[in-house]
Amino acid sequence: MDHSITLATGPQGNDIDFSPVFNVAVPFIDRHLREGRAQRPAIRTYDGETVDYAQLAERVNRCGNALLAAGLERGQRVLMIVRDCPAFFYLFWGAIKAGIIPVPVNTLLRHGDYAYMIDDAEPAGLVFSAVHAAEVAAALAEAEHRPGLVLQIEAGAGAAPGDSDLAAHMARADAALEPAPSGPEDDCFWLYSSGSTGRPKGAVHAHRDMVVSSQRYGVEVLGVSEDDVCFSAAKLFFAYGLGNAMSFPLWVGACAVLLAPKPTPQLSFEVIERHRPTLFFGVPTLYAAQLKALAAAEKAPALDSLRLCTSAGEALSPELLRRWKERTGLDILDGIGSTEALHIFLSNREGDIRPGASGTPVPGYEVRIVDEHGQAVAAGESGSLEIRGDSIARYYWKQPERTAETMGSGWLKTGDTYLRDADGYYVYCGRSDDMFKVGGIWCSPFEIEARLVEHPQVQEAAVVKRADAQGLDKPEAWIVLDAPERLGDAEALAQLEAELVAHCKQALARYKFPRWFRFVDSLPKTATGKIQRFKLRAAPGADKAADTAE
Repeated sequence: MDHSITLATGPQGNDIDFSPVFNVAVPFIDRHLREGRAQRPAIRTYDGETVDYAQLAERVNRCGNALLAAGLERGQRVLMIVRDCPAFFYLFWGAIKAGIIPVPVNTLLRHGDYAYMIDDAEPAGLVFSAVHAAEVAAALAEAEHRPGLVLQIEAGAGAAPGDSDLAAHMARADAALEPAPSGPEDDCFWLYSSGSTGRPKGAVHAHRDMVVSSQRYGVEVLGVSEDDVCFSAAKLFFAYGLGNAMSFPLWVGACAVLLAPKPTPQLSFEVIERHRPTLFFGVPTLYAAQLKALAAAEKAPALDSLRLCTSAGEALSPELLRRWKERTGLDILDGIGSTEALHIFLSNREGDIRPGASGTPVPGYEVRIVDEHGQAVAAGESGSLEIRGDSIARYYWKQPERTAETMGSGWLKTGDTYLRDADGYYVYCGRSDDMFKVGGIWCSPFEIEARLVEHPQVQEAAVVKRADAQGLDKPEAWIVLDAPERLGDAEALAQLEAELVAHCKQALARYKFPRWFRFVDSLPKTATGKIQRFKLRAAPGADKAADTAE
């Protein structure tokens, strides 16, 4: 049968077999009507809209037909600069069902970034939310490539109704759409990497990839079922959010709760109280901010609907995990994934949480740690993390050399440094390009950062290398305070520096002590919450005369 999937119990979970003709929109969208979920809610929004599975399927079909009627052809790309809203689902799945390749991109970027992506992806179409109209107009003026179709999601704010808004095109389109004949290994959608180390790269994913990540992590690790309600603070435009808020719930017939604005602690708590999700997907930065808000709240929000929380994007410190559990009674399953892998491939498990570790391999993924020569390292030794599994991106768009370097061996080089402890848990040491040597000994920024955030006045910390007066690399700490108003108190900051040095001396080797401290109101991050340490390294040097460890 075309577009079918077979799950069979295997040694590492369920083996997944695909039919030769396979369009992934069929199991994620159409299947639910055949299985009796037509009237079940598929999407709920913060502001009160509900879309059931029957409405979702019809609107996906209309959107796919609208794109075809507007002149887009199978295999062409549509760039999506779209907020978290139901139309994201219509456009993403409508394009896939029609054989068009959706390319959702970060909605927090500026016009220069969008111009780069327009020229890089060369999309035949561009669809955007009204709030991004000014940035899109500037990007189109700057870019050399000209998409043939440019549509705003909704009418108004400069859009001409009936001409340039997607809703009008969908209203005129047919409500039935045959899925384009595709194969499980064919190009399906792109995601741009987060740009934690420079310009983002277009990672091209196949039709099979969302099935694999949804089944392997969503079902076999999280236990997601049709009775769950999923709320992701992480947005749909990157891999973590795409799984949390779209592919996981749609895979099992559950409901996704969408929040278009930035998920502040207050907004996230309002969503949880209003929509009663069972699963919450966050990032360490938000968990830290939520804890701060909980400490200041006169009345604690009701979080009793939640059965589980997850974290990714940046490693979760043991202290943050401890404080969250103590305050809320809820576990956080920390894990690591990537744009290239589509979602999490190392994770803690419910009832099996190792603070400070990313856990163990998700079923269906193989993981190894190798040295600079590609040889496996012994337990307890750090090295480069490499993985393989069936959700890995096929290639980087227009970057064959980078593709060969990163994926060519059959193993994906993640760019992360890890060690495996004596019990088999994988411990994050930092990005490979963030590691540095002090006195000839490798130093893990994450280990130092984890110690710093244990101090009650530190909300976040980032550690990078900085050369001293003799040209020798030493650790420099960038600190976000729990109380930002202290930034203007030089005397208090000097006292805090001394406290932090003493705090580090209690648990870290001498060469790991930060030699300089910078107190800032925020840290540069990618959309996924990863600290962009390369920007901190590029900042002008600190005063080398004030070496706090001397």
